[in-house]
Parts: sequence; structure tokens; C-alpha cells
Amino acid sequence: MQGMRLGTLLTTLAIALTCLTAAPTYAAPAPVDRPAVIEKVVIGHSVRHRPITAWHLGQPGKRKVLLIATMHGDEGKPRQILASLRDGRRIRGIDLWVVPVYNPDGLARGTRKNAHGVDLNRNFPYRWADLDGSYESGPRAGSEPETKAMMAFLRKIRPSRIISFHQPLYGVDTDTKDRAFSRRVARALHLPTKSFTCGGVCHGTMTGWFNHHARGSAVTVEYGAHPSRRQLTSAPPRLLRLFGARR
Repeated sequence: MQGMRLGTLLTTLAIALTCLTAAPTYAAPAPVDRPAVIEKVVIGHSVRHRPITAWHLGQPGKRKVLLIATMHGDEGKPRQILASLRDGRRIRGIDLWVVPVYNPDGLARGTRKNAHGVDLNRNFPYRWADLDGSYESGPRAGSEPETKAMMAFLRKIRPSRIISFHQPLYGVDTDTKDRAFSRRVARALHLPTKSFTCGGVCHGTMTGWFNHHARGSAVTVEYGAHPSRRQLTSAPPRLLRLFGARR
């Protein structure tokens, strides 16, 4: 009898420990020095186990928008736009998520690719192709931990709009799902409209995957190689006005 009770107790403890270790990192309390933040979410980890962090801002229940930067580690300047939104005053009129650093290993190394040497914007499972060189697409579609984390996050929050910030092509892509939205983004950020066709077909991109599989729409925004301080500091209020939001 005592053996049976001990076995039951050990089983109960094992289940409890499993639940604790599997608990998601969602709904972490907002840092007190960041009044705009509702919650901080670690959506996954990079190859080198660095956290990929999403910050929830604004008002839940409003239009849901996601801003992503530093998908390529050597294109880090636009992350300042997202950090400014995160670190400023409370935002109203929009349900906003920002991921300032999507490729933390690449940012740490100053390289386009992740620590496996894969271009994350060629690794998504939509029109994926086996690419080499600068656009190394990985051993298979969706092979990278960063890709898996982002796909799971997008499926969970289901944003209506995504803006993915890059460098250095200087323009807003109109070769996308919602060209009218692309033009509005271009006007708001004072950037030209361009068609980023990757020389034919853009294989395995995050925006392509999202636009194909989700109801919402995603667009790529490219700043120049050396965006001015004025460009970066003026972008946050312009983005808020674009979506009818305010601080």
C-alpha cells in the first residue's frame, strides 16, 4: 500500500514538473520603465540560444499589427524605429506587436545569415528553393529555429498587417498582396514604391509565406544603407498615424 502511495506521489510530482517546464513565456509582466509595454514574449530562440523577443504594445481588441526588424543581422538600423515605439509613451488605437531583433545571432556577428549560415528570408516554406551563396536557403524549408519560432508566433497572434523592415534597397515593395497598403506605407514613411522581385521569384520569404497562408497582408520596407537620424526618429509617429493610432 505504501509503495502504491509513493508511486502515485511520484507520478503527480512528475506531471507538475512537466507542466512547469513546458509553460510558455507569454504574459510576462511589463517592465515598469516601459509604460507602452503590455507584455514581453520570448517567441523562441536562435541557433546560439539567444532569445527572440516580441513586445506587445497598444490596446488589445484593436487592429492587430506586427512590425519586424533585423531579419538580416547586417540590416540593424531600422530596429531603432521599433525600439522607439517600445520605449516611448503608451500607445492607443492599435494592437501592436514589435520584434526589433529577429536574427540575434546575425546581429551579434554582423552577418546577413543566422549562425547556421542560412538566410532566414529564404527559409520559409513558400516557393522555397535550394539556394546557395548569399541567399543560402538552408537544407530544407523551415529548417531554422528562428523560422519555426516566427511561423508559430504568426499563427498564434494572426496580425492583419505586417511590416518587415530591411536595408539597403530604399523603397516599399509593391509586388505584394495588397498594393494599396504598400502605397500608403510608402507615403507615410516618405519612401518610393518599388517592385522587389528578387530577379524573378522571391523564394522562401517571410512576407510571401504570410501573404499566401494568412488572411492579413505583409509588406517589405527597405531603408537605405545609411538612413539618417531624422528618417529613423520620424518613422514611429508616422507609422502610428498610418494605422490611426496615437500616444
